[in-house]
Amino acid sequence: MLRTVNRVLLGLLGLALVMLGGSVLAVGLGVEPPSWWVHDSRDDVLLSDADRARWRDDGWWWPTVIGVLAVVVLLALWWLTAQLRRRRLAEVLVETGDGEGALLRGRAMESVLETEAAALDGVERARVRLTGRRNAPEARVGLVLGADAVPAEALHRTCEEALAHARDSAGLGRLPATVLLRAVKHRAERVS
Repeated sequence: MLRTVNRVLLGLLGLALVMLGGSVLAVGLGVEPPSWWVHDSRDDVLLSDADRARWRDDGWWWPTVIGVLAVVVLLALWWLTAQLRRRRLAEVLVETGDGEGALLRGRAMESVLETEAAALDGVERARVRLTGRRNAPEARVGLVLGADAVPAEALHRTCEEALAHARDSAGLGRLPATVLLRAVKHRAERVS
């Protein structure tokens, strides 16, 4: 979702800037602008003194301008923090014992965890996402349980088998995890 929003916003902003810059450049090179355009000729300025002072006496103008600019600044800050916050862990630092260490791809570890969790009894599907820092990863596991699954057993086996294997194989002291359980949608059984 974030990637799509980024592409759409950056595309629209880029298109608007290219069109505005291209039109100003065209007018500056001597192209005759339409009658509604903000520039009349090559020597025209963007905002004249009269344009800047036109709305000064209206009481709604400056609060509206400040409110719109505040919303734009807040949206830009939200977008910036969304860019800086990493959703997925790209790599996990594995301690090799020789003082060097190795890097394990985060997606590879997620794939192994998903495969092992999905193979447990009663689990239909599993989704795993690693977050945190590369020397202190955290797992977010989503399990879709079948109709005959026992949730407590599925949770226990996920923690004691799949997560424990991942923690031990990566040489981590701890691997905190959040496990979300969901039941698969199924039709009610008929009792006769």
